[in-house]
This record gives sequence, C-alpha cells and structure tokens, in this order.
Amino acid sequence: MSYDLLIVGGGINGCAIAREAALNGLRVLLVERDDLASHTSSASTGLIHGGLRYLEQYDFRLVAEALRERERLLKAAPHLIRPMLFVLPHEHAVRPWWMVRAGLALYDLLAGRMSLPRSRGLRPSDAAFAAPLKGGRRGFVYSDAQVDDARLTLANALDASANGAEIATRTALESARREDAVWRATLSDGREVSARALVNAAGPWVGKALGKLGINAAGHVRLVKGSHIVVPRLYEGDHAYMLQQPDRRIVFAIPYQGMTEIGTTDVPVERPEDAVIDAGEIAYLCDAANRHFTRQIAPADVVATWSGVRPLYDDGASEAQVVSRDYVLELDASGPPLLSVFGGKITTARHLAEEAIAKLAPALGFEARRMTRDRAFPGGDTGPFEPFVEKIEARWPFLGRDRAARMARAYGSSVPEMLAQVPDQAGMGRTFGAGLTELEARWMHDREWARAAEDALRRRSKLGMAMSTAERAAFEQWWNATFPGA
Repeated sequence: MSYDLLIVGGGINGCAIAREAALNGLRVLLVERDDLASHTSSASTGLIHGGLRYLEQYDFRLVAEALRERERLLKAAPHLIRPMLFVLPHEHAVRPWWMVRAGLALYDLLAGRMSLPRSRGLRPSDAAFAAPLKGGRRGFVYSDAQVDDARLTLANALDASANGAEIATRTALESARREDAVWRATLSDGREVSARALVNAAGPWVGKALGKLGINAAGHVRLVKGSHIVVPRLYEGDHAYMLQQPDRRIVFAIPYQGMTEIGTTDVPVERPEDAVIDAGEIAYLCDAANRHFTRQIAPADVVATWSGVRPLYDDGASEAQVVSRDYVLELDASGPPLLSVFGGKITTARHLAEEAIAKLAPALGFEARRMTRDRAFPGGDTGPFEPFVEKIEARWPFLGRDRAARMARAYGSSVPEMLAQVPDQAGMGRTFGAGLTELEARWMHDREWARAAEDALRRRSKLGMAMSTAERAAFEQWWNATFPGA
C-alpha cells in the first residue's frame, strides 16, 4: 500500500496532524502501537488553557497562541470542553499582589476577543469561592476550560477517518528507510507500506522512533513526569483552584467525577516507562492542597492516580518546571521528508497540525489549506450545550439527568444516532456499573477503535474509576467474551 503520509503515534499531535492532512486531501496512514491517547494524551491535567504560569517564563507567543486556540476549541467541541472559573488565592510571600494582577490583565489582553469572563478580584459576594479556603482568602478569579483529553484525541482521529485517513491501532512501526524517493516501512501487523513523507509524533518515544530510522535525537528530548491524584471532594461547586506553592510551582484542584483532582508535578525522568506516581509526589500534592483548603487530606485518602511523561524540547533550562511547553517541528528534507514533533500541549495541537502540514506541503508538491480553524469536531454541532442536554433527557427520560449529561459530554450530537432504536432502559443492554451499558461499550468497539476493556474504562469513558473492583472484572470478562481477539 502507498500513502502520502505515514504518521507514527496516536496521541493528540499525531491525530491532529492526521485530521489536517486528510482534510487537505492526502492519503494518510496513522499507526499507534497501543491505543489512541494511551499515554501522555490521556494523562494530562485536562485543561484547555493559555498557561498563565508561562508568562513568568516570557513565553508570550505560546500563551497568546494557546488562548486563541482555547476560543476556537470551545466552539468546535462544546461537548468535550467546558468553560470553568478558576480561583487563584493570593500568596504574597510567593508573588506580590500587583504581579498577579498584572499577569492576569496580560493574560486577558493576549486572549483578544474572548467569550469567557475576564479576570477580576475576589468579591465579598464570592463566599462560595472563599469558603473552602483557610481563613477566607484574598485572591482572584479568571477563566479557562476543562477538557476530556482522551476523547478530544479520539475526536481528531474520528474526523481524520471520516475524511479518508486509515487509523491503525495496536500497530507499531518496526523499521523504515528511504528508498526511491519514498519511505518504505515495515509494520508490526506484517504489512510493508510506502509513504511520500513520514511524521514522527511518537511523543515520549520520539527519540526511540528516530533511532529506528538510524537518527540519533537523544539530545533533543527532555522527559518530564506529571502526576495527579484524585481524592474525595474538597469543596462544593463547579469551579477550580490554582494554588501557588512555596517553591513557586502551581497546583490545580479541579472537579472530577464528583471528586477533586489535584495536579500536577514536574519530575525529570529518564524513560517514558517511568510514568508511575511515587510516594513523594503523592505527599507533595496532598501538602499542596492542605496549605490552602480547610478540608485536609492524607495519602490514604487518594482514590486514584495517573501519571504522564511529557516529551519537552530540551532548551537547556536547568529545571523541569521552566522548560518551555512550546513545540518544535523539525523537518529533514534531505530525501523523502521526515517531520519530527517535539513538545506541545493539548491546547495547541490543532495549530501544531496546521503548521506541520504547511511545512510538508512544499516537499510534497501541494498547497496547504487551513482546514480546521472553524471546523466542528465530530459530535460538536450540539448548539448551546445545556439546552442540548435537556433535549436528550426529554427524549430518553430513563437516562436521568446525570447520565444524559455524561453521555452528551462524551458523544455530543452523536447521542441521537446512538439511541435512535432505544425505547427504554432495557434497550441499553446490560448495565455494568457507574451508568456504563452494553450499548455504549459496543459503540466504543465498533465506532471508536476500543480493542480492550481498558480502552473503554480508562480512555473512552474513564468510568472505571467510579466502578468497584468486581464491576471492572465483570466488564472485562464480558468484553473478552464478546470481542475475542479484539
């Protein structure tokens, strides 16, 4: 088989590039050795944001770009991305009041025209924001957004596939070489394919993938682990907190499935396989929350954790927390083009993809068009989101408000198609726990490349966290019996 573009890596960057390329009319094959978003892209803090803290690193271009993308993504995926208010308690010993106020004003300025509320100081009327904090704090309120990171990655892949891209999960690149003006690649499924250009979007394994091509890029990559914990709810409300720490880092506390997510850390690691939280990180995140909230937590209260390794471009910074989160695209056009992706973040993946295709276009002999700037993601044409949820609940009342909202968040405007032939609860099939049903599980398998129970529980839905050990085991048994060899 021959393709215009072979993309290695099914994280957010690889899938976004596949989408942009397919919409530009290229024949695309994306290969991912595991599941889509199986590593870094499902282990983020889950935010679409400009990166307020990057202002201290003078990364103004990155912040401005990310804030523009935030506005686009809010419109393109209202089911997956929700606006959220962030409370920033003031810590004068860490940063003076004027500095934080100026930083927030600059943050709003860089955003340009925005649909979200602009930043302001805490008011006496903000009792709900101040109540969970020790002593009722002075502080600020600003806006960003929360995202389902794994499903946003999936949405990119779905749109790429709908426009002709081939998405091959559980398929690794074994080797590739330049020959006769094309890349000739051997895949783990036994195929030999050719491509006019190759994109290395392997995330933390970007250096290893280059090694398979005979290129040494070890010095380009700096791996930084970010870990998160989930604890019983620390406060009421749908807002989040940005907590300044004595080491000048910041830690977020965010609503998460009726609980509170706390993260993240910045720990240098040597290997992508080191993406496992350690006791020191758990203690650090507990202490970070305890400095600010009246409701105290201990490591024993942690009900779930996740860690991801971010592949940052090594810019020579001495500390992990100040290494730029900006991305670098390196194009080797000494033969059939090779584009390697270093760094990046979920918020800027669409823009990264646009730049990637623009870089490849001259070598491939076509004129790149900006195809995704105003394009909705699959499921994103819901209209105003809350009225959409109300319509789903009214049409299928047996779902109940909470499940209707969860399914609308996950599938957006695809929900009516999924439920078209479902008259009642019995039509959903077996219920496994946490509201997950057989109907949804089959949809994940048939429409969303879920090939293992873990794919459904940890990435397509993340409902495994809310299920008991026995429920998870029963689901896995059903899955393996229903989809043998999936």
